[in-house]
Amino acid sequence: MSNDFHLGGDLPINRLGFGAMRLPTNSFHGPARDPEAGRTVLRRAVELGVDHIDTAAFYISGDATVRANALIREALHPYPADLVIATKVGPLRTPAGGLAATTDPAHIRPLVEENLETLGVDRLDLVYLRIGGVEPPPHGESVAERFEVLAALREEGLIRHLGLSNIDAGHLAEARTIAPVAAVQNHFHAAKRDDTELLAACEEAGIAYVPFFPLGGGISELTGDRITEVAERHDATVPQIALAWLLASSPVTLAIPGTGSLAHLEENIAAGSIALTPEDLADLS
Repeated sequence: MSNDFHLGGDLPINRLGFGAMRLPTNSFHGPARDPEAGRTVLRRAVELGVDHIDTAAFYISGDATVRANALIREALHPYPADLVIATKVGPLRTPAGGLAATTDPAHIRPLVEENLETLGVDRLDLVYLRIGGVEPPPHGESVAERFEVLAALREEGLIRHLGLSNIDAGHLAEARTIAPVAAVQNHFHAAKRDDTELLAACEEAGIAYVPFFPLGGGISELTGDRITEVAERHDATVPQIALAWLLASSPVTLAIPGTGSLAHLEENIAAGSIALTPEDLADLS
């Protein structure tokens, strides 16, 4: 299976990228991490072939002193010509450091402009409309007004491609009547597979499917005898097999594991060279 994907049909990227959420802190409420360590991880990621970084302006430390977008700009600007940076807009940070959902379309443009400024770019490669906060939104919630704002910003040339995050099939269908959708980012991994129908719909339409928390995110565990046995067969770790499974699950899946550790970064990137056999896939099914 190819390790490359053309995002939106015109942006070639490696299917194994990097998620920036854990650069400022290990959790939304956790202490700030050393910003120089984050910059070092980013530079090493690019050295290892990462050309797709997923971020958000709300990826900040609990005390707001370390911000993912600032680290990306400080470490990598001026950006390599082939680097694709994806970001998300929608949720708002609360004074307590959490995330609050908003359905007000008036919030969208200022949030996009914040990402343009903090990343230091004139146009964003990919912007997801993130629905809800941490949990999925109520079923049937309309995305039309918010997505129309993003579509207008795309027409202005401020955004290249549009995406949706934390959604269901109804949201995707509604958004596609407004503008092309290049990517969907939902919670999905080897131990959480309840989104397979939406993944299939994305595959049929050529839309990238980008799981967030591809290694569980501390919410669910990647455990079990079968995945452990497959890992042992490949002299690999369980997280590496989980990433390899994601890439094998569909030609449109992109993996964006995130870390603030150089050792974990190199372990994650090495998963891209693991070729699962039919026996492995059967064991993991």
